[in-house]
Amino acid sequence: MKRALVVRHVAHEGLAGFARPIEAAGYAIERVGVADAGFSDIDLCAPDLLVLMGGPMAVYERDEHCWIDGELARLAERLAAGLPTLGICLGAQLIAAALGARVAQGPVREVGFGPIELTAAGRASPLAALDGVSLLHWHGDVFDLPDRAILLARTPAAAQAFALGAILALQCHPEMGEPGDHIDRWCEGADDYAAGAGTTVSAIRADHDRLGPAAVAAGRRMLADWLAGLPATRL
Repeated sequence: MKRALVVRHVAHEGLAGFARPIEAAGYAIERVGVADAGFSDIDLCAPDLLVLMGGPMAVYERDEHCWIDGELARLAERLAAGLPTLGICLGAQLIAAALGARVAQGPVREVGFGPIELTAAGRASPLAALDGVSLLHWHGDVFDLPDRAILLARTPAAAQAFALGAILALQCHPEMGEPGDHIDRWCEGADDYAAGAGTTVSAIRADHDRLGPAAVAAGRRMLADWLAGLPATRL
């Protein structure tokens, strides 16, 4: 059976709605946290699929988070080999940084549910499933487009998705939107963070109830299509 390794940067940001399509595509899912013993020794080139989840830290906060440099170095090896890799929010920023692109604080904070604008390439990709769907956003940092990467989606404030071969980076959170995805844990203590983006945790929770089911359903369709397009065997 194929192996998918999920790297969690905080415990409450996991696969959520993405677990089902990954399992349906024939992957056995393993999970590891960056604070787990032995994380620094894990070969990130070994799994058939690597999934990097989000987190509240920034790629450039390397003095505060000693694991970032090591993760970036091992991630760069995997990306150079063109191995299937999915990054979400912080995970997407790590991919961009490992590919040599700039990651920095954005002009605005994007928090809450809203749509993304697909490029022509995005509409011709698995991200077509996300067209017109309000998705959860929860970030203040942005990334530049890495060399040779194809921009798939954006908002007025930031690039939202890019692809490079079997590599997919998503700034937004199409995995979020159903009970059990820990949205309450995301919102805990986030009143000031949400206010800085012009919203409230109450509004986010309400939109999660109202818009979440359609968002996670679209996210699952997108991911299933992306997984189906990956090479059947490693090169």
